[in-house]
Amino acid sequence: MKLFVGLGNPGREYALNRHNVGFMAVDAIAAAHRFPAWRKRFSGLTSEARLGREQVLLLKPQTFMNESGRSVGEAVRFYKLGLEDVVVFHDEIDLAPGKVRVKTGGGVAGHNGLKSLTAHIGNGYVRVRIGVGHPGQKDLVAGYVLHDFAKAEHEWLEPLLGAIAAEAPFLAEGANDKFQSRVAHALQAGDEGKADAAGAGQAPERKRATPEREPAKPAAKEGPFGLLRRWFGS
Repeated sequence: MKLFVGLGNPGREYALNRHNVGFMAVDAIAAAHRFPAWRKRFSGLTSEARLGREQVLLLKPQTFMNESGRSVGEAVRFYKLGLEDVVVFHDEIDLAPGKVRVKTGGGVAGHNGLKSLTAHIGNGYVRVRIGVGHPGQKDLVAGYVLHDFAKAEHEWLEPLLGAIAAEAPFLAEGANDKFQSRVAHALQAGDEGKADAAGAGQAPERKRATPEREPAKPAAKEGPFGLLRRWFGS
């Protein structure tokens, strides 16, 4: 089993914060792959289903960011998981907006969610670092990540989360490098399609990457894009 953890703060007032992009990522995975309804477990919200060849438990801690490790620790101990089976999606201010990098272990770079996880379970877990950009000054960081994504950022955020969701089966299989490269390729292809369409004076056709092993199943009512449109009210 794999444990996919999205980091964020619970509550509607935080739902569209940059700091909550981890929650958004696992929500997009749940929608794209038809995970069942969320239920309360491990001081958080969980949903479990097969993703590619693996059984995956999605977890959104409801303990607030700086206590995320308590929720994750409960799930890790219950399922007796190794740290290599824990994949954490989180915002990363040291990456440009829309960039995704995957790494195992390392420091926490002042991220309170990662700090809590490391204190509770150790630091050998997999991190999916989702770039949200930097405000330019250290003293502006807290306010920046605790504010909603700007309207202009929605244009890259939606396809980014869609690509993460579509390629998530590779993460479940432990093919982290392939996941990262395919997300990057999907976003590059989308940008090229927009440029071509703009040059032709036509509206671009939105494309979404599909994993090679098992295509993402369409959600019964809405996919990740529909979910995000509902969040953004567009």
